[in-house]
Amino acid sequence: MIGLISATAAGAAARDRLAAAWPSRTRVYDGSVADAVRRAFAECDQLVCFLATGAVVRLVAPLLGDKTSDPGIVCVDEAGRFAVSLVGGHGGGANELAREVGEVLGAAPVVTTATDAVGVPGLDTLGFPVEGDVAGVTRALLDGEPVGLSAELAWPLPPLPVTDEGVCTIRVTDRLVPAADREVVLRPPSLVVGVGASSGAPVDEVLGLVEDALREAGLSVRSVGELATVDAKAGEPGIVGAAERLGVPLVTYAADELARVDVPNPSGAPLAAVGTPSVAEAAALVGGGELLVPKRKSERADGRPAMATCAVVRRVARGRLAVVGLGPGARDLLTPRAKEELRRASVLVGLDQYVDQIRDLLRPGTRVLESGLGAEEERARTAVAEARRGQAVALIGSGDAGVYAMASPALAEASDDIDVVGVPGVTAALAAGAILGAPLGHDHVSISLSDLHTPWEVIERRVRAAAEADIVVTFYNPRSRGRDWQLPKALAILAEHREPRTPVGVVRNASRPDESSRLTSLSALDPATVDMMTVVTVGNTATRDIAGRMVTPRGYRWQETAG
Repeated sequence: MIGLISATAAGAAARDRLAAAWPSRTRVYDGSVADAVRRAFAECDQLVCFLATGAVVRLVAPLLGDKTSDPGIVCVDEAGRFAVSLVGGHGGGANELAREVGEVLGAAPVVTTATDAVGVPGLDTLGFPVEGDVAGVTRALLDGEPVGLSAELAWPLPPLPVTDEGVCTIRVTDRLVPAADREVVLRPPSLVVGVGASSGAPVDEVLGLVEDALREAGLSVRSVGELATVDAKAGEPGIVGAAERLGVPLVTYAADELARVDVPNPSGAPLAAVGTPSVAEAAALVGGGELLVPKRKSERADGRPAMATCAVVRRVARGRLAVVGLGPGARDLLTPRAKEELRRASVLVGLDQYVDQIRDLLRPGTRVLESGLGAEEERARTAVAEARRGQAVALIGSGDAGVYAMASPALAEASDDIDVVGVPGVTAALAAGAILGAPLGHDHVSISLSDLHTPWEVIERRVRAAAEADIVVTFYNPRSRGRDWQLPKALAILAEHREPRTPVGVVRNASRPDESSRLTSLSALDPATVDMMTVVTVGNTATRDIAGRMVTPRGYRWQETAG
């Protein structure tokens, strides 16, 4: 919950705007400011104070305890110009909160955390438990000193400016090893613990068994990613409580699914009780991986029979492939989600001219693999191969990556051994439509006129179908030096079913600095004025030119009264 505190009418107005935007995330604190700050500090995860930073500093100073537990605090000035991350930039999430508040209120986020200022991810913000000399290694990164990466596990990490060796080290491991001098240890969630338990097994017995098994195997409890068991035990208090105390999700599987998993130590007891010869080992192994701790039973001080079993598996690290649409070219049409994925990726794969558009958004340490036109399939294979190596990869394309772009060749290469995330983008058709007016207000279709990958006979059949169905058509790749007859042919097909005065919108370099657009008609369009940077939108029989704007109504009754 985010506590909101204000002292003046202007502050209250900005406060209320934020509360209206985030009704389920925020709570307004009224009364005296000092009392409101104390109550919010004790009750909320984060605070937004519409007060001077000096006043907030004095109010919260006696309340501060530890940066790992204090709430993140953001200050917004009286004029609403700045959202300042004051306390808990990383641990309390104040840096990100300042950015979010800035988006809602139109304020500039002010973040002074050193790593954020220079674009280096904070070692305590990578999403992994971290141990060791965080401050010292972070300082080395900021000072440009060589920092080595020792990855015992190939786990997808965000970009880090690291080398093979350095004066400091970042070690990625799930082994129970202490951090050495000038070293940080990152604990990836690489371990799956399968658990079984008799009805009524105490949580302390289940948790104690898990912790003992990990410690004796030399594994860190902080690398446990999940507890796993059979569906029949989904509500078993001892298992549920152990997962809660470990702070990991509890994943359950059907008995017949577990029964199909080959395990070294099957037993008749669980088969009779829940329908599978193994619970602990099978639940840990169902997703694959290396069995590090075979099934073991708990030991009870009173000598009574064990009530819990567990097994530990190191799962195979899954690489991550984000297929990112960059939009039509304008920076303000690049979505926040796309920016986030670009900053998260340790490997970027893309067409060289698209890489140039967003190179300044990449974090230091990002490895860029760029190539020229015509290498689409090679880029797709490269991106998938890097993800299979356990990397966090972003594969970029213009517009929406799923529309005439990189998503389809990449997904044709990818199998279920990597995680794939699609990040939508604003398409050229949408950008052109917004410039022209509202040409896509009713049913519409996009057709590429490039016959490099699709036979012209297929393209022509699709154009005829759109013409006969009276659907608005947006033509991509309409004309190039080597393909100068396809657009005239497509327009002639549409002219068989539409009036010569049918509006046609022509937009070149939509949203870019040299953008140009014009509204013409089906009979007046000169195909020679069109090139590969152009999108051509042809209206249907209801589309009209209204005050210089191309408009297609949602219903055809409008056409009857339009004259």
